Amino acid sequence: MAKEIKNDTSTEEKILAAAKQVFMEKGIDGARMQDIADKAGINKALLHYYFRSKDKLFEMIFMEAARQFLPKVTSIMSSELPLYEKVEKFVNEYIDTLLQNPTLPIFILNEINRNPKDAIKKIFGNQRPPIDKVEEHIAKLVKKGEIKPVKGYELMINMVSLCIFPFLARPMVQWITKTNDEEFLQLMELRKKSVVRFVIDSIKK
Repeated sequence: MAKEIKNDTSTEEKILAAAKQVFMEKGIDGARMQDIADKAGINKALLHYYFRSKDKLFEMIFMEAARQFLPKVTSIMSSELPLYEKVEKFVNEYIDTLLQNPTLPIFILNEINRNPKDAIKKIFGNQRPPIDKVEEHIAKLVKKGEIKPVKGYELMINMVSLCIFPFLARPMVQWITKTNDEEFLQLMELRKKSVVRFVIDSIKK
């Protein structure tokens, strides 16, 4: 009995790994269940036994991808840490996640653009990220004269954009910088410090 459970778990894990790769590469519209079955090394009937529809399987992959880093960066920005430390932790966490999953931003943004209301609801539920707490923290520092006037949402957008753009435009970035895949990842590792420095310099008085 124990062996059967182990085998079942192994098969399901292979399917999820294959589905993640196929969906990341092709999106939900371009992916076929046969593609996933082939990638997992199983027949299509067995795939349907575990996951009856492509939509359900996609939802599992999408939610797993979205939750890999959103809760982490949200908790960082709503924490009681000093602002500059928040910026450093946010950037490091964001880029580390993207280094481990380089196709993640395109995958998530494609789904948000394809089905905005549904995708955003899946990610955040009925609660918006705690941007109000970030705004409050920023406003206090601005009032004290510790940083330049800036809105919390502008700071968040700037940080996310600086982290995510090289991954979204990876082919162009690699062409411009004349880097191969390994060199690109090394470049992004070094970029963590430069993004932190750029963001802090933009708000520091």
